[in-house]
Amino acid sequence: MGSHCNENAVIFLSSTIILLGFYCCLKRGNKAILYGRYRLQSSKILIPSKVGWFLQELPSFVVPILLIYQSGRLESLGSKLLLFLFCGHYCHRTLIYGCLTRGQDVEITFVLKSFIFCTCNGYLQGHNMIFCTKYDDSWTTDFRFLIGLMLFLLGTAFNIHSDHLLRKLREPGDATYKIPTGGLFEYVSVANYFGEIVEWLGYSIATWTFPAFAFAIFSTLYLGSRALRHHRFYVEKFQDYPKSRKALIPFLL
Repeated sequence: MGSHCNENAVIFLSSTIILLGFYCCLKRGNKAILYGRYRLQSSKILIPSKVGWFLQELPSFVVPILLIYQSGRLESLGSKLLLFLFCGHYCHRTLIYGCLTRGQDVEITFVLKSFIFCTCNGYLQGHNMIFCTKYDDSWTTDFRFLIGLMLFLLGTAFNIHSDHLLRKLREPGDATYKIPTGGLFEYVSVANYFGEIVEWLGYSIATWTFPAFAFAIFSTLYLGSRALRHHRFYVEKFQDYPKSRKALIPFLL
């Protein structure tokens, strides 16, 4: 890990993340996403969901922190706040969401792929913010920062509240699927995904960098395609599923 901006690596990783998002979106019709309700029944190497979520999300939290330690710097208040948002999201996903989740055991190959992705993205976002992006002292009052921060915090609230509602559907040990209700679930089937997409859209606006926009595009494509599949699952499984409820975006999609 060098102490200067590696522009070629930033462009390559950002472009790769966008292409990966389109690939995952195009693959949504098969069994490529091996976790949760779509896990292959023939899967033999499974690990508890709590362990899986902890391991796969951890690099996105740890790698930027290691980069900060290695560089010994974050020069502006804008950089500090923005990298804090990114690490804060993954601190919650690693240490809180991972411990609270009641999902099914997860295929280890999915965890390994996610671990690699989070390592690369954690490096990309951290390296870009520490070594490649400079903000002047007025950035924290710029309309892009303020609008992005508002969207990020709003998306975080939607995401955490929706995850809480999903956990309430199940007692410990219960693996059955039920119709989620309350909050944004009254309007969309996958409110937690909607919240996370809003988060990363807000983050990309607040940072105004190519790597952040690349990750927002990936999140929208990956989670959006999965949301459409979730919606179809609910409609096919429950005859009384609310017909007015959209898949991902309230009143639209």
